[in-house]
Amino acid sequence: MSKKVILTVDDEEHILELLKYNLESNSFSILQADTGEKALEIIETEKIDLVLLDQMLPGIDGIQVLKTIRNTEQFKKLPVILLTAKSEEIDTVIGLEMGADDYIGKPFGVHELVARIKAVLRRTEEEPKGEVKVYDLITIDEVLINKSTHTVHIKDKTIELPLKEFELLYLLAKNRGRVFSRDYLLEKIWGYDYYGETRTVDVHIRNLRKKIEDDDKNPKFIKTVRGVGYKFIEKGK
Repeated sequence: MSKKVILTVDDEEHILELLKYNLESNSFSILQADTGEKALEIIETEKIDLVLLDQMLPGIDGIQVLKTIRNTEQFKKLPVILLTAKSEEIDTVIGLEMGADDYIGKPFGVHELVARIKAVLRRTEEEPKGEVKVYDLITIDEVLINKSTHTVHIKDKTIELPLKEFELLYLLAKNRGRVFSRDYLLEKIWGYDYYGETRTVDVHIRNLRKKIEDDDKNPKFIKTVRGVGYKFIEKGK
């Protein structure tokens, strides 16, 4: 089986070399860029499986690189993990809202970083093609969720969701009426201990509501259960 190719993007040479050594030691192939511009050039010309992207870069910063990736049809599903030295919550939230698959703060532990990379790659493995099975479809009121094609249809509109938003929606809808805690959702969707960063779930729930609810300030599908977490209910119940 061929090695997964990771593009590491950072303007600090010692960080790039640290990442290269440790990720190659874990059987990944590594490409490097020290600017956002170079990163986008490599993404255009090489087959990349995941981008490890520093948020603070000279010229085009990491958020702008991420925005370009998500707005480009052929790359919009490319997994991206943000590296950030910033501690402010707003920076993390912006990255998640722009479609980052994950983020990790500097300084980071190599074992944790590798675990997160593997978790993101597992989630983004292409699903087998074939006939859509009945149990891959969920219909609730005017919402149709197709797990096989990772698409959501509401009334006459098709909505495209980033992978984690889709997985979150599918889990809630499949178990409608059941309340899930933020910690459970982090473990189930993100696949590892997220060290209490439950705002990650809140950001994705907020994004989902904007896309599937008529009024995201007064949601009819995804309800907040105060002090517990979230649940999906059929409209009007």
